[in-house]
Amino acid sequence: MTSRFLGAALVLGLLSAIGPFAIDMYLPALPAIQQSLHADEGTVQMSLMAFFVAVGTGQLIYGPLSDMLGRKPPIYFGLCLFALASIGCAKATDIHMLILCRFVQGLGACAGMVIPRAIVRDMHTGNDAARLMSLLMLVFSVSPILAPLTGSAVIRLASWRGIFWVVAGAAMLGLLLALTALKETRTRERRLASSVGSALASYRTLLRDRHFLGLVFIGAFGVSSFFAYLANSSFVLIKHYGLTPTQYSLAFSINAAAFIGAAQLIGWLGARHGLKRVVKVAVTGYAVVMLLLPLTQLAGIDKLPVMMALLFVGYGFLGLVIPSTTVLALDGHGAIAGTASALMGTFQFVTGALVIAVVRLFLDGTALPMVSGIAVCASIAFVLARVTLRSGRPKLQPVAAAD
Repeated sequence: MTSRFLGAALVLGLLSAIGPFAIDMYLPALPAIQQSLHADEGTVQMSLMAFFVAVGTGQLIYGPLSDMLGRKPPIYFGLCLFALASIGCAKATDIHMLILCRFVQGLGACAGMVIPRAIVRDMHTGNDAARLMSLLMLVFSVSPILAPLTGSAVIRLASWRGIFWVVAGAAMLGLLLALTALKETRTRERRLASSVGSALASYRTLLRDRHFLGLVFIGAFGVSSFFAYLANSSFVLIKHYGLTPTQYSLAFSINAAAFIGAAQLIGWLGARHGLKRVVKVAVTGYAVVMLLLPLTQLAGIDKLPVMMALLFVGYGFLGLVIPSTTVLALDGHGAIAGTASALMGTFQFVTGALVIAVVRLFLDGTALPMVSGIAVCASIAFVLARVTLRSGRPKLQPVAAAD
C-alpha cells in the first residue's frame, strides 16, 4: 500500500520542503544576522514574519492559478522567483533590504507549499490521501531535521549569507525536479471550468463553509504554535540556555522528528478509528501537554530538558493533527482543491505571523513568552476541535482515487 504512494510523495515532499528549508536553515543564524546588520532582536524576527506574511497572502493567488493553468506552470514561476530573491537576501546590506527580499522570497515559496496539497487531493481522497500526506511529510521532514544542522555548518564555513546561496541552489534543483519528474494532475477539462470569476465564487463558498473553516483553523493554530517556536527558539536556546548553534540545531531536529514520526501513524489510525476521532484525541493530548510548558516555568522549573521533553510529546500529538485536518478540510472540495489549499495555507501563515507579532511584544530574554504563546495556540486549537468535530461530515472511508 505504501509503495504505490512513495514516488509521488518523494517528488511532492521535496518540492514542499524548499520553502520551509529557507526558514529552518537560517534559524541558527538569527543571532549572527542581528550582530552583522546591527539590528535588534525584534527587527531581525521581522525578516521571518515577512516571509510568513508573503507565503500566506501569495497562496491566494497561486491556488486559483493552479486550478486555471494546471499545477506545474505556477510551480515553475514560484521556484524562479524564490531563487532570485534568495540571491538578494545573500547580498543584503542592511536589515530592511533583508526583510524586503525575504518577503519576495516568501512569494516565490508559495507555489511549492500550496500546490502539492492540491495534487494530493487530485490523486486521492479519504484515508488514501491521509497515507500519501503522511508520506509527503516524511520526505518534507528533511527540512526541520537537516536544515538547521546544514545552516550551522554553512555559518561556520561561509557566514549567514552562504545560507541563502544554498537555498537558491536548492530552488534550481527543485525546478529541475518539477520539469522532469512531476506529472500534471489538473486535466484540461477541469481547467476549462476555472476562471477568475469561479475562483472568487470558490472563495465565497469556502468562507461560508463553517466545517471547512473550523478544520483549517484547528490546523492554523497548531502550525502557529510551531511558528512561535521557530521565531523564538534560537534566541531562547542559544542566548538563555547557552547552546551552541550546532547544539540548537540538534535540539530543534528532535522536536521535528517527533512531529514527523507521529504523522506516519495517520494512515493506520485513520483506517482503524476514523480521521475525525484521531483529531479529537490528538488535539486533546496536544493541548494538555503544551499547557504544562508555561506552568512549569511559572513554578520555577526553568530547565531545558523539561521544556524539550514536553515539546517533544506535544509536537508528536501535533503530527497527528495537521495532516488529518488537512485531508478532512480538502475532502469536500476536490473540484477546487487548489483554491481550498490556498485559503488553508493563507490562514495558517497569516495566523502564524500574528502569533509571532504578539509573542514578540512580551519578549524578556526567558522562555516564558515563547511557551505561553505555544500554550495559547494549543488551547485555541482544542476549543475549535470541540466545536467543529462535535457534529459535521461523516467519517471518511478509504477511496482509491478522486472522482
